[in-house]
Amino acid sequence: MTVTSVLVANRGEIARRVFTTCRAEGIDTVAVFSDADANSPHVREADAAVRLPGNSSAETYLRGELVIAAAAAAGADAVHPGYGFLSENADFAQQVQNAGLTWIGPPVKAIELMGSKVESKKMMADAGVPVLTQLDPESVTENELPVLIKASAGGGGRGMRIVRNLENLDSELEAAGREALSAFGDGTVFVERYIETGRHIEVQVMADRFGTVWTVGERECSIQRRHQKVVEEAPSPLVERIDGMREKLFHAATLATEAIGYEGAGTVEFLADEKGNFFFLEMNTRLQVEHPVTECTTGLDLVALQIRVAAGERLPAEQPATRGHSIEVRLYAEDPAQDWQPQSGAVHRFEIPGAQFEVSDKAGYIRVDSGVETGSVVGTHYDPMLAKVISFAPTRDQAANLLAKALQKATVHGLKTNRDLLVNILRHPAFVAGDTDTAFFDTHGLDVLAQPIAHGRGEELSALAAALADAASNLQRARVNRGLPGGWRNLRSQPQRKTYNDITVEYSIGRSGLTSSVEGVELVEHTPTSVTLDDNGIRRIFTVGSYGSAVFVDSALGPVRLIRAPRFTDPTDQVAAGSLLAPMPGSVIRIAAAQGDTVTAGQPILWLEAMKMEHTVTAPADGVLTELNVQQGQQVEVGAVLAVVSEGAEQA
Repeated sequence: MTVTSVLVANRGEIARRVFTTCRAEGIDTVAVFSDADANSPHVREADAAVRLPGNSSAETYLRGELVIAAAAAAGADAVHPGYGFLSENADFAQQVQNAGLTWIGPPVKAIELMGSKVESKKMMADAGVPVLTQLDPESVTENELPVLIKASAGGGGRGMRIVRNLENLDSELEAAGREALSAFGDGTVFVERYIETGRHIEVQVMADRFGTVWTVGERECSIQRRHQKVVEEAPSPLVERIDGMREKLFHAATLATEAIGYEGAGTVEFLADEKGNFFFLEMNTRLQVEHPVTECTTGLDLVALQIRVAAGERLPAEQPATRGHSIEVRLYAEDPAQDWQPQSGAVHRFEIPGAQFEVSDKAGYIRVDSGVETGSVVGTHYDPMLAKVISFAPTRDQAANLLAKALQKATVHGLKTNRDLLVNILRHPAFVAGDTDTAFFDTHGLDVLAQPIAHGRGEELSALAAALADAASNLQRARVNRGLPGGWRNLRSQPQRKTYNDITVEYSIGRSGLTSSVEGVELVEHTPTSVTLDDNGIRRIFTVGSYGSAVFVDSALGPVRLIRAPRFTDPTDQVAAGSLLAPMPGSVIRIAAAQGDTVTAGQPILWLEAMKMEHTVTAPADGVLTELNVQQGQQVEVGAVLAVVSEGAEQA
């Protein structure tokens, strides 16, 4: 059969990724989009696009019948599911085939067998693949703690909870089930022993219908937050270190693939210890988010192979050799220092110098798979990942250095991101040494890893640059004295003063040049968007982007995000002590206390759902819940006062 037009039943960067291969193969492309995604890049890049009315996943991308109708309307003859949403839904795969469309994915039976993590582990054990034992929630004992609750039908950290106290097990089972139902349409969860410091190793497989199975290298994805991968690399430092481990992993992955008659691209995931022992976690019957590191180290286009296998072509008997090292990081719109709070809003500017999208065999390049571009808006309905940034180089050290530098030089204006965290990880001695288990953040301290790249003097110089750019902008708009330098005084006067975040800088520009509160600095030149300073004999260039009260300063010292302090404080902006503010836009899905209740510090008051994850809002101190301003189902904006806990108040 021949595939001529592919509908991608997905959104964002994975839709754009599949479209890129389709264009290279001469295949037409069809996008689907929710109302929230109407202006997204993937919609513009497709040859045709079909609207799915609504905003939430449940209304749109999880509606298989709407997706299939869209394919028929646009004349597509094949469907690629991407990852997430319906990608591992056996019923949807069957419906696609029943509609006479080519399913670019594995056989329906294989999806069914691996769709339940509970049943898949039993099957893998029978096939000779090592597995962790599943636990009965009703009979879990103190000696078996901690345990991990997992969603049977999905991944990506949704529907997952670590439980360390038995009294929390029932409530966490309920919460995990709700989250799994919301994300995957199936609330089934299960419990297994939790290994605190494991290594997450996975094997990329590719198989055709004629019995050929490739094990196309392994990846390590141990650095995770909330059970979602943050850094992925190929090959694995652990596997590189332990003799014979790769052969055993590949053998186990082949057994798993053959046991279910698999076809297409898939990933067999394992949890390993430092000695090289490993246990089957799950098989993802789809393309993985981290597939680019495998493409970089093999030169393969995995999407092209998916399409060819789905069309009935054979894989070559010999699988390609791997070479070099590739590292991928996920750039999220989130604030790691504030419990990974997701962010929403406009992406004012997004540029990564020298980045490209291609499957290349040249050394020393940066690849970016992104769902956003300059001018995009990140909403609250979907995952907050902005882009995957990937490096490829001959050695691991070179790949890490290349990626860290590319991230540091990137222009990302508009939202708080985890960019500083990613750079700090890549440069951390433990990462450089390959010591990257699943407890990386706990071991090395999130507070340390999330520190700004440009701190101390770097932040101070950036604030001065912001003030000087602001002065140049004001002067440019001035009707008189436009030819004078900003802040210039003929006679001695009070210095100009600007406050950003918690940094106050003072400066004046006179006949003798710049005088400022930052010692050792001379002004070379300044415009509204660029400032050049001489810092104790070292010339530094700062580029400045200003968007309302937010100012973004980029330099070789690192990016700095500043908030310009208002000249006057609006009394209506003040909130009462003990106020619980919405950390992000979202929906109130549950309320656990009533107005007038006595509460204790850390007690859950309510839960918000945003970007397919649940977020608990807790009491900041012991006291009485004197105000409760929301109700279940209500949508709230970031910063909204949800409730107020008054310390020392007496219950009414």
